[in-house]
This record gives sequence, structure tokens and C-alpha cells, in this order.
Amino acid sequence: MFLRLKKIIMYPLLLLFLSACGQSVGQLNITERISEQEIPVIRWGVKSDTKLFGLYDISEQAIVGFDVDIARALTEIMTDGQGIAEMVEVNSKTRIPLLKNGNIDAIIATMSITDERLKIVHFSDVYFEAGQSLLVPLESDIQGIDTLTDQQTVLAIKGSTSAQNIRDLAPQVNVLEMENYSEGFVALQSGQGDALTTDNAILLGMISLNPDYRLAGDVFVDEPYGIAINKGQEEFLTAVNSALETIKANGTYDEIYHKWFDGLMEEE
Repeated sequence: MFLRLKKIIMYPLLLLFLSACGQSVGQLNITERISEQEIPVIRWGVKSDTKLFGLYDISEQAIVGFDVDIARALTEIMTDGQGIAEMVEVNSKTRIPLLKNGNIDAIIATMSITDERLKIVHFSDVYFEAGQSLLVPLESDIQGIDTLTDQQTVLAIKGSTSAQNIRDLAPQVNVLEMENYSEGFVALQSGQGDALTTDNAILLGMISLNPDYRLAGDVFVDEPYGIAINKGQEEFLTAVNSALETIKANGTYDEIYHKWFDGLMEEE
């Protein structure tokens, strides 16, 4: 009991200590740090609960997905093949604080580029074109956002743009926010909501494991994904954009895209 109480007391103090230390760490020039390291390490914030993009694979004991592979490909270019891409687990609530504190160098975690977010972070060029949609059971009467009524509840994820979008575009519905995608889908399965809303690519990942569900209607908000980088790290941002351009030009991006999305996403 004493040990448990001690942990409860010490954990918030530890977070405060790390946060205080991270304020200066977050301001260090990432490009200079990488160039000075004998083995360069770039720390990428990725999700671990998002099928196709970043999901913890028990058999591999690692996070795997599109975002992870893109991060590794960018690291390869940015360090001339000498560096390590370190994956740090984040979610929609923790990703920006971890970036600001210097715990990670960049966020590549299904993060939509928005005007509000651009006030506090930089974004790379778009690396994935997504759009917000609705996930419903196959037998659902919901055919799209226009068919939602004030008797229905839509599940969304805390800290995401999807929650605010659904409130703006369908103000008549009840919105119930969940901590993460796993909780959101379980809530949909248990009948706590009539639909789950987020980006279509994420929902397609859920459908690939749960064929009793479908997308309802068309995409109703464009949600382009960018790689978030801290303010003051313009040199690192330029390097990320240059590497992104390189992997798109040399075919690496297409290889990764087809690895994860063949047969799921419509080609432009």
C-alpha cells in the first residue's frame, strides 16, 4: 500500500520535472543535434491504436503501419542511411505537449493540418489525403451525415478535429467523446453510439478487421495529414519536406502506400 501511494505521489512530480526540463530541450536545434550525433536518432511521435497507420503488433513487439514506414523512410534520407528512427507512442491528446516539451522531434500520427494547429506548430507538406466519414453497422439506417437525427449519438475522439466538425455540421446530434479509437469502436459495438466519426482511412482500417461495419455516405470534410514540427525548428522542417519530396520522387512513398492501402483507398 505504501509503495502504491508513493508511486501515486511521485508520478505527477516526475511529469512536472520532465516538463520543466523539456522546455529547454524542446528549443534545441534538432538539425544540429542530429548532425553532432555519432548515430543520428530522430524521434517520431506515432499512434499505437490505429490500424493501417500505427498499431502495436504483438508478434513483432513493435508499432507498425503507414506512418511508421514513412518515418523510417524519411529518417533514411535525412541521415544518409546512418540514422535510427525511434518511435514514441502518442495519442490525440498527448502528441502536441510531447512535441512542445522536446520528448519527440516530430509528430506523424494521422494529424490533420488546421489553421488552429498552425498557430502552435509547423506542418510539413501534405503526406496523406484523408477525409472525415462515418462508420456504422451494416444494418444501420444512416446513409450519410445528412441523415443524422437528434435521436442519434455520434462517437468521436477527444482532441481530434472530427469532434468539432461533427458538432458544426450536424448540430442536432449528440456527440460522445472517447479517449482513443479502440474505446470509440468498442462503444459503437456496445450500442453507446449510432456512428463513429473520424478520417476515412482510419475507419477503413477498422472495417478490415470488422466486416460487419461500413462507411456511411461520402467524405464530408477534407482532412489532409501533415507532419507536425515545433515552432523554431524551421531548418528541421525544411529537411523533412525535402526528404518527403525525395521519397515521393524515387517511388518509396508509392511502395509504402500500396503496402498498406491496396484495395482499400480509391486512387486519385
